Amino acid sequence: MFGAGFKGLLGAVWMLACCSAAAEVHGIPPNILLIVADDLGWKDLGYQGAEIRTPRIDELASAGVRLNRFYAQPSCSPSRASLMTGNSALRLGITLPLSKLNPGGLPLDQQLLPEYLERKDYQTWLVGKWHLGFRSVDYLPTERGFDHFYGDLTGGIGYWDHVHGGAYDWQRNREAVREDGYSTHLLAEEAVRLIEGRDKLRPLFLMASFNAPHIPNEAPRATVETYFHITDPKRRIHAAMVTELDTAVGQIIDALDQQGILDNTLVWFMSDNGGLNSSAYPGNLVKALTVLNTLADGKPLPLRQLEFVRANVFDGAANNRPLRKGKLSVYEGGIRVPSFVYWRGRLLSRQVNSMVSVEDVLPTLLEITGRAETDVDGSGQWSVLLGETSELERSFAVVAKDGEAMLRFPWKAIRANSGELALFNVESDPSEQNDLSRVHPELLRSLISELDRWPRGESVNLPFWKTLLDPDSFGGEEKTKPWIETVE
Repeated sequence: MFGAGFKGLLGAVWMLACCSAAAEVHGIPPNILLIVADDLGWKDLGYQGAEIRTPRIDELASAGVRLNRFYAQPSCSPSRASLMTGNSALRLGITLPLSKLNPGGLPLDQQLLPEYLERKDYQTWLVGKWHLGFRSVDYLPTERGFDHFYGDLTGGIGYWDHVHGGAYDWQRNREAVREDGYSTHLLAEEAVRLIEGRDKLRPLFLMASFNAPHIPNEAPRATVETYFHITDPKRRIHAAMVTELDTAVGQIIDALDQQGILDNTLVWFMSDNGGLNSSAYPGNLVKALTVLNTLADGKPLPLRQLEFVRANVFDGAANNRPLRKGKLSVYEGGIRVPSFVYWRGRLLSRQVNSMVSVEDVLPTLLEITGRAETDVDGSGQWSVLLGETSELERSFAVVAKDGEAMLRFPWKAIRANSGELALFNVESDPSEQNDLSRVHPELLRSLISELDRWPRGESVNLPFWKTLLDPDSFGGEEKTKPWIETVE
C-alpha cells in the first residue's frame, strides 16, 4: 500500500515539476527545434514497426510524447501552410502542392510562426524545404520572418544535383550556392553550424525541413547496400533515405547537447503528409501506366507530362500500413502521420491518443513561449502534452485529390469527388473498411454540413491543366538559370 502511494506521490511531484517548468519558460523562452520529414509513411520508422533502422528518432520518440493521432493535410504545401500559420489550409486557399510556375504563395496577410517568435527575440532559421511561394520576393522565407534560410524553394529536388524542373534550386539567404553533396547531409551540417555559431544570449528556433524521403529515390550507395535483404529496389533506397534522415536528426540533437542547451529545447517531429505509394491513385490510371511502363522497359516515358505522372504513381515506396491509401488521399494513409514531442526533463514519456493536428503546432509553441492569445484555427495543446487535460471536441477539414473529409475524432465523413459519402470511426477502424453511413445518417449529415460551412479562402493553386503543361520534376539536367535568380 505504501509502495503504491509512494509511486503516486512521485508522479504528482513530477507533474508539478513539469507544470512549474512550463510556467518558467514564460520568463526564459525555450529553444525550439521543429523537424519536418517529407512524405514519410506511417510505418517507415523503427518505433512504428518498420524494418528501417531509425535508432536516433526511435530514442527521442520513446522518451517523448508520441502523438498517435496526429493529422496533417494530404500533401506538402497545404500542411506547411497550416504549420506556419495555425490556420486551416482551406481557409488559406492552399489545397494542393504549389507548382514552380505559381506566381503567388502563402497569403501575405498571414502572420507566420517565425514572425511571432521574432517578437520574442528568437533567432529564426529555416534549413531545408520551403514550398510556400518564391516567384515574388515578398514570398521568400527571409521576408516571412526567417533570419536565415538555406535549402530549396520548390517542392522537391535531386538529392545530389539540387535541381527542380530544369533549374538549380539550392541557396543561402537569396544567393544560389553551388555545393556538392547529398542534400540530407548538407542540411544537417548547416543546422549544426547555426547551433554552434548562435547568439548564446537569445533563444533559437530552427525548422529543419528535410527533403527525405520524398522522391526521387536517391541515397548513398553504402547505406543502400545495408538493406540488401529488402527485395524491392525502390523500398531499399527509400529505407536508406530514411536512415540518412535519422542520422541527420541525431547530428542536430548531438549539437544541441554538446552546446549544453538540449535540456531547454523542445523538439517537435512530424511528417508533412502520408507516405507516397501507388495505393492513393485510381486503379484505371495505375493499370494504364503499368502498360506504358512495361512498354518503356523501365526508361522514362517520352512525354514530360506522362513521366511526371508515372514517377508520382510508381516511384514512391512508403509503407502506410495498416492505414488506407497514402499521400494525396483523404483516407488515413494520407493524413495520419508519425509525430512526437520531446523535451528532456520536461515531458514524460507517454502516448497521446486524442487528436492533435498540424494546425495546433503554432498555438502550442506560442503557448510555451508566453503568447497564447493568437486567434487561429488550431488550439494550444500544451496541457494535453503534459497529461493534464484531454482534448475537447473539435474538427479538422481535409481536401485532397480524391475528395474532401471532415474529422471530428473519432468520426470521419468523406465526400469523394464522385459525390459518394462514407462515414468511419477511425479509432476502432483505422483501416477504414467499415462504412457506417447507414448506421449513423444524422452524424454523417452533421459532419458534411460542417464541411460545407467551413471557411474557404480564394484558391492560391493554379489550375491543374496549367501545371501539367510544364510539370514539376525532381532532379535532372539544368536548362535555365537558378530559381532564386528568377525572383521578381
